[in-house]
Amino acid sequence: MTHRAGRHFLQIPGPSPVPDRVLRAMSAQVIDHRGPGFADVGKRALDGMKTIFKTDQDVIIYPASGTGAWEAALVNALSEGDRVLMYETGHFAAMWKKMAEKLGLRPEFIAGDWRGGADPDAIETRLREDRGHEIKAVCVVHNETSTGSVTPIAQVRAAIDAAGHPALLMVDTISGLASIDFRFDEWGVDVAVSGSQKGLMLPPGISFNAVGAKAMEAAKNGGMRRSYWDWLDMKAINQTGYFPYTPATNMLFGLNEAIAMLHDEGLENVFARHQRHGAATRAAVRHWGLEVLCRQQGQESGVLTAVVMPEGHSADAFRATALKHYDISLGNGLSKVADKVFRIGHLGDINDLTLAGTLTGVEMGLRKAGVPHQSGGVDAAMKVLDDTPAPGIAAE
Repeated sequence: MTHRAGRHFLQIPGPSPVPDRVLRAMSAQVIDHRGPGFADVGKRALDGMKTIFKTDQDVIIYPASGTGAWEAALVNALSEGDRVLMYETGHFAAMWKKMAEKLGLRPEFIAGDWRGGADPDAIETRLREDRGHEIKAVCVVHNETSTGSVTPIAQVRAAIDAAGHPALLMVDTISGLASIDFRFDEWGVDVAVSGSQKGLMLPPGISFNAVGAKAMEAAKNGGMRRSYWDWLDMKAINQTGYFPYTPATNMLFGLNEAIAMLHDEGLENVFARHQRHGAATRAAVRHWGLEVLCRQQGQESGVLTAVVMPEGHSADAFRATALKHYDISLGNGLSKVADKVFRIGHLGDINDLTLAGTLTGVEMGLRKAGVPHQSGGVDAAMKVLDDTPAPGIAAE
């Protein structure tokens, strides 16, 4: 069979489906990235991303994945041998730590159980012990994509300040930005990392660093050897709307359209929509009699929900069944929770009907795969949606 009727449900926690408006913007003919017409494109993207990060500081855009922006953050602001405090919230926190080790940093991991965000109290306790201020940065993941848990970034900043510690606060908000609230300036973040393929509703291919003054000063006075990732080279030419090397031109066309879409809806409405869809999804999961991986109340993600499979049942086998029979892609479990959880993405340009279709596909898949559950989870989710007004839509 070469054609399947209907649309494929891409409900992984990123890449998220790309809206038609963004696809059309990206389909424009390539232009000269050194020519006079490109300056406006570059400036719109750079200035527009400041509004998404909620910052007046510098934003750097790389033709790279989020992994590249991870590396850029570390090599610009830190020097080989520096101690870095990190928190084990899940797979991606562990991968960032692994990168730090490869770069010659000395990361220290505060152990976590993958069931919630980073604990600000534990971070404060460790920083108070560091009387010599050997720790140069605290690195945390805002929205842990492997678990569906959110770290309270403002509380982490408060913990660093309460300890009287000068460490930089570096935040991975790759899957959080443009889906759940993030306030770079207000929360006192020094470096933030993000990517294009999640809440920004683009294909993978560009990534970002938001950089505060303290971190930029660290890059001027030190950091590691770098060329491609150098903030200073980027900042010097970005002021004119251009880049020191070939940018991902058509991705920037799409980025500008995505930023316009986010502001057309209103960022606060975007955040409320994601939180509402997360609450509805968790209601469905719990009605099915399954367990949500995140168990810290108030730290559950609006981006995705990770679902624990019943003992003796394979999450990957279930996902394969759902894909085969109902054409829905669900996220797999990673590393420590491989084959033990599946992840429902509810991020990006989706509405109530998209979510209802997604949860229907999951429930049908559970039945087809023989996974023990109680039917009616979709009804439970619909009740949450009915009881919570959709943001931006007037009640009748």
